[in-house]
Amino acid sequence: MANRQTIETIDRSFRDIMDINELFGGKVMVSGGDFRQVLPVVPKSTRAETINASLVKSYLWNKMEKIQLIRNMRARADPTFSDFLLRIGNGEEPTIRDDMVLLPEKLIVKHDGDSTGEDNLIREIFPSLDEMSSCAKYMTETTILASRNEYVDQLNEMLIAKFPGESRTFLSFDSAEDDTNNYYQEEYLNTLTPSGLPPHRFVSNCNSLSFCEFIVY
Repeated sequence: MANRQTIETIDRSFRDIMDINELFGGKVMVSGGDFRQVLPVVPKSTRAETINASLVKSYLWNKMEKIQLIRNMRARADPTFSDFLLRIGNGEEPTIRDDMVLLPEKLIVKHDGDSTGEDNLIREIFPSLDEMSSCAKYMTETTILASRNEYVDQLNEMLIAKFPGESRTFLSFDSAEDDTNNYYQEEYLNTLTPSGLPPHRFVSNCNSLSFCEFIVY
């Protein structure tokens, strides 16, 4: 996911520090990733700009030794799903309109008219949530992945509301260091949702906060 300019900066810095005009100053560098899964994130960029930020467009790429892994260790217990992912990554899976891939029937959480799609998803991923809400093993081994933080917050609120017990609201205390001119008001800081940190307003009605934090990422 690293922008190629970041890697190129590291290369130039090591050459300068080591005073050796060799790749990364003669140091052995090991990197890992899969361009078929996650490309560099370039905010508000075009497709061409995102590809240009990728390491494959760097002058370093042709000088690197590529070692390919061919076995999906995470999906080794489900070879059908593993093969499906590989076909998508290789561009071999048949597509329908607008180059979209048709998902297998067993991967689809069907919508019914009595509840929302989010409710159906929660029931599918977290069955018997009422009975298992106090089980740490159950909560930490199951999760829902979401593409945006706003979806994470929405799903977390829906899930936490299903926990038994009285709800409690926790508020963060936000302040900016060395802000002598008071440029960053607390109200503004409270609106920020940095990746990896809980929101400013955190509602819980489970016995342990650690259970709630593992629900959705």
